[in-house]
This record gives sequence, structure tokens and C-alpha cells, in this order.
Amino acid sequence: MLPKGFLLATAEAGIKKPGRKDLALVYSEVEAATAGLFTTNKVKGAPVKLDMERIKSGRGRAIIVNSGNANVCTGKQGMKDAEETAKIAANGLGIDENLVYVCSTGVIGAPMPMDRMRPGLKRLSAEVGKASLEDAARAIMTTDTFPKFITKDLHINGKEIRISAFAKGAGMIQPDMATMLCFIMTDAAIGKTQLKKMLSDAALKSFNRITVDGDTSTSDTALMMANGMAGNNPLKENSADLKKFKNALDSICFELARMIMKDAEGATKLIEIIVKGAKSGKEALKGAFTVANSLLVKTAMYGNDSNWGRIMAALGRSGITLDEEKVDIFMERLNIVKKGAALGKDLEANRILKENKEIKITVDLNQGGGSARVLTCDLSEEYVRINAEYRS
Repeated sequence: MLPKGFLLATAEAGIKKPGRKDLALVYSEVEAATAGLFTTNKVKGAPVKLDMERIKSGRGRAIIVNSGNANVCTGKQGMKDAEETAKIAANGLGIDENLVYVCSTGVIGAPMPMDRMRPGLKRLSAEVGKASLEDAARAIMTTDTFPKFITKDLHINGKEIRISAFAKGAGMIQPDMATMLCFIMTDAAIGKTQLKKMLSDAALKSFNRITVDGDTSTSDTALMMANGMAGNNPLKENSADLKKFKNALDSICFELARMIMKDAEGATKLIEIIVKGAKSGKEALKGAFTVANSLLVKTAMYGNDSNWGRIMAALGRSGITLDEEKVDIFMERLNIVKKGAALGKDLEANRILKENKEIKITVDLNQGGGSARVLTCDLSEEYVRINAEYRS
């Protein structure tokens, strides 16, 4: 079940490979408050540029998503193609094209195959309401190995409110805004300003705390629509109802972030890096990301080698306040380093790595009260293969 007033559709356009659905549509039966977050990469796809302009209105009715082609570095024609995509969808739905957002993911630098997109988009409009959340999540996959979607229900003002979301992402992930692509729908009544703030706050605690390979995509987009069809009174600032909704949204975004990391390209382990005792939260986050993105740390994790020296070296080059003789390191609950010195537990730590697919590494800097958590993964030969063959 979707939130009231939202309908989904999928269709095949044969953008990259025939025989699979590669178009998805999110449609609200009424105008919805809409908020968005976009890539911080200076190279942005045409759909991102289009959406960044349209989101200023804070309004929306539909989102068109395609997989297989990112429509990035495609010049003026790329923007014309994004605009045409929105226009075709708007005509098919009978709505204002300025209320249609466009998102694309896939290969960079290739022209959009509009000869195949046009009939695909027309089929999409005819399929409104026939797709499930899982169908939509599958249609936007590229190197993903499973669809990522989630729904949560809660009661506010005596009304049942639903939040549904789906996302894609497996590689080229260190978003610094949101995930590769994420779409959130709710039938709650929420003001535009509150919606944007809640989405930004949720991303800071979820999508902005994950990294597969340290690369930020040119297409990263998160869009959230709230159409108010649940019939609740608009959520008020600083109210218990707003906090309840915010907690649910935070949970949804974090679960999607975990799904992305579990599906990271070529990964065999989900790794949680916790840095605490830092001089500040900012320093803790910087240290955690440096460890999380270290190729030496990631390959050691893949090889089931608790090579804590690589963790220490990453921290040492991170630029944070550090005294190596105060650093403690834990593999799960096993203390393997105390005050910068080994405790002779490497074999036990290696066994933990071999026996678990999800690993928690905790570093206590003993410098202050700052802490941060980052989700990452190991690095395998499969990651190289997937990305070496990406365009073939």
C-alpha cells in the first residue's frame, strides 16, 4: 500500500538493454509540497539542473525516472531532452509540466535515446497506478543487485499517515547531500519549509554518512512529496506530532542508506566506523570518513585481516587532533589496541572478520566529546570488474 493519493507506473524504453523496465513514474493525484536535495558535484546532469530550478516553487505532482543513461555532459541537447521528457509526461497526465521532475541515472556522456524514450514515456502514462513500490525500485536499478524500498505507518491527529520511499545506489557513493536517487512520498500535511528542513536533517544522519568508494555522483537527487491527503492538521513546528513524523522519516532514510551499503558494488561486508572521543563532532566525522575511504583498510577487511595499523595510519593523515598514545581501537567488542599499542588479539579479531558480514569498528581518540558514525564496505576484485565493464 502506498500513501493516499500516490500512484506509480513503470515501463520499458530500452534505454541501455532491452527486456527490462527502465522507466518509473511517481504521481500525486493532487499538488504536493515538494522538497529536494541535489549533488554537490560541480558537474551536474541536465535533470539535476532542471529540478534545482523547479524545486524553488516547493510544489510538484510527478517524478519521471530513467535508468541506463545519466544525461550528464550532454550539452544544450541534454537539457532539451530533460525538458521534453517532463513535457511528454505532463501531457500524458494532464498536468502542468513545471510540476514534473526528471531524474536520470546510468552512463555519463551518452546522448539520451529520445527515439526510444518518447514511446516509453507514453506507455508510462498509460500504466499509472499499475506498479508497486518494488516495481518502481527495480525499474531504477543500474548495478544494484536488489530493489531498495520501505514503508512506515504512524498515527497523528487520529489519522493514519504513511511514508513510502524507494532508492537506488550501489557505487559512486559518497553523496554529501543524499543518495544516488531517492524518492519519498507521504500523505501527511506538511508545509514546504518544514518538509525541506526535515529532509535535510534526515540526509545528514543517513545518506551523508555512507561511502562505497569516495566518489560523488553527478546525478545524486533526493525528492520528497507530501500531498496532505491523510487529512491530518498540518504539522506544527516543535510539536510532538512533528517530532514523531521526523523520527519516522529519519528511520526510513537510515534504513535505505543501510540497504545501499549492503548492496555496495562487489562488497562482502557492511562496515560501521565509529569515531568517538574526538575534539569535536566535525573532527570525528572527518576521521571516520578517512578510515572508511582508505583503500588499505577496505582491502584488509575483505581479506579478513584485522590490520589495525592501517586504521591508525588513516587517522594520522586525516588532519584531526590526535595523540597516538591515547587511541583505543575495538573490533566489535574486542579491544585490539589500547593507548596506541597492540593487545595481541589479532587472531581473535581475524576470526570475527571471517565469521561476520556486518562489522563494527570503534575508535576512541580520548580527546574530547565529539563522535560520528559512517557506514562503508570492503573492497573486492568484483568492484573492479563491475566498474571496468560498466559501459560494455
